[in-house]
Amino acid sequence: MPFFTLLFLGALVPLDNLGHYVHWHFIDISVANLIVIGLMVLVFCVALFAKFPGRSSRDEAEKK
Repeated sequence: MPFFTLLFLGALVPLDNLGHYVHWHFIDISVANLIVIGLMVLVFCVALFAKFPGRSSRDEAEKK
């Protein structure tokens, strides 16, 4: 990546502030980490329920 692209991406989020945290009973987690965990769970669920293209042709071949 060129230097100016990295400079622009760094300007999107101010890094000189403290992070925001979610407090829930004894759990303290930053909002950024919570978003990452949520996206990981979403990708996992999509991978579980997505239909893969070669599956139906293999099922038909096994029935014959």
